[in-house]
Amino acid sequence: MIFGLGNPGPEYRQSRHNLGFRVVENLSQKYKIELNSYSHQALIGKGCIGKEVVILAKPLTFVNAAGESLYQIKQSYRVNCEDIILISDDVDLDLGRLRIASKGGDGGHKGLRSVIRSLETNLIPRLRIGIGRPNEEVNLKEYVLGEFNAREKKVVEAAIDRASQAIETIISQGINKAMSKYNSNGEQIGE
Repeated sequence: MIFGLGNPGPEYRQSRHNLGFRVVENLSQKYKIELNSYSHQALIGKGCIGKEVVILAKPLTFVNAAGESLYQIKQSYRVNCEDIILISDDVDLDLGRLRIASKGGDGGHKGLRSVIRSLETNLIPRLRIGIGRPNEEVNLKEYVLGEFNAREKKVVEAAIDRASQAIETIISQGINKAMSKYNSNGEQIGE
């Protein structure tokens, strides 16, 4: 299952917090997997990436309560935690940088906190996309709900494509291969 964090509604579509949704939408278009079912507080689509059957999901609970939706989908489809790929934004990563991990804490991200609390484990594979941290004068909530500027948009579009490729690698070759390929500190998106 590929579960992207984001907030529903057109006013949030281009926000920094919606990168999880945007990666799911990218995969949906690329693999012609329609997000055409509403259940478990989410838009869901089933299809194939390569030879693997996948579930794409965009929770409609808002980021901070996404764990409720993920728990319901996990139970309904009998998905193991290690077979989930959680996608989120991350203020502690430079803009466009990807970080893949097989487990971890919430890093202060309320959506990840909701997922960890709902599933009662931090053993959830995840892909985080850097949005960079604002300076001290900018409120963090306003920052994550704000939109990217023109320069940032180019970097973000490349990062979304790269995140989709990373997910394809996780599915076809495993998370360790994806981590070694996409977690490189020397590689910067958009440069």
